[in-house]
Amino acid sequence: MATNLTTVVKSAKKELLICRDKGVVIIGERINPTGRKVLRAELSEGKFEMVRKDALAQIAAGAGLLDVNAGVPGVDEPALMVQMIKEIREATDDFPICIDSPRIETLAAALSYYCKDGARPLVNSVSAETKRLKAVLPLIKEYGCSVIGLCAGDGAIPKTAEDRVQNAAKIIEEADKLGIPAADIVIDPIVLTLGTEWKAAKMVLEAIRMIVDRFGVNITMGASNVSFGMPDRENLTAFFMALSVEAGLSCPICNPLKKQEVTALQAADLIMGRDPHGMKWIKGYRARQAAS
Repeated sequence: MATNLTTVVKSAKKELLICRDKGVVIIGERINPTGRKVLRAELSEGKFEMVRKDALAQIAAGAGLLDVNAGVPGVDEPALMVQMIKEIREATDDFPICIDSPRIETLAAALSYYCKDGARPLVNSVSAETKRLKAVLPLIKEYGCSVIGLCAGDGAIPKTAEDRVQNAAKIIEEADKLGIPAADIVIDPIVLTLGTEWKAAKMVLEAIRMIVDRFGVNITMGASNVSFGMPDRENLTAFFMALSVEAGLSCPICNPLKKQEVTALQAADLIMGRDPHGMKWIKGYRARQAAS
């Protein structure tokens, strides 16, 4: 079995170490206008109060990293992304971020601004598609940051756990050719909804175990995808994330304001022996008691 690797993410002021041996790190997903009409409208008007509030609320709820997405139709996305990052840095005293965009020009603009003072973000994302690898990996090398690798290849979404492992291997191998270490690659095995594929979660758990065993890299995912279209989504997502931690999940992209999901992650850390003396669990319990 491969050694568990450590991915370093940092702002100019704060450093974050992601390693499953140290417990789960939550990547807060809320600063994303997709599916959030109010946030999209505010960003379209050049307003950022909701961005600042979302950033602070997620940190207070336990996020270790903030995903930032500027995908608003009809705007100058590179400029909007840079401004959103500026607002978050100011509001949070420069909390570490994950820069999230499929557009190369947006990633380039954000990295040029963010990394000039030594910051090292996580980038979301590169896939195993040949065109995407050639476009994104040179940026990762140039700015010395880390990147999420989606287990999607040149064809369709992978159908099996083995396909996911092959795509992960391609990303890691192509990164290595540029001198990007495996520790800087965080793999997303791509979880589909149980509403359309009833074995989707089992398949991803198998893929996580194989990828961790072979490469030792950190694992992320958009965890709530698993429950889309199903009833009682929060319960289903929470149980799935807890099982995923046992398999090797280290930094899920999720909503830290959903207490049940966070509680499940804290319980998984304690049960897996990654919470010395249960201190994080006790702190979480006290916070839940105070809130109720």
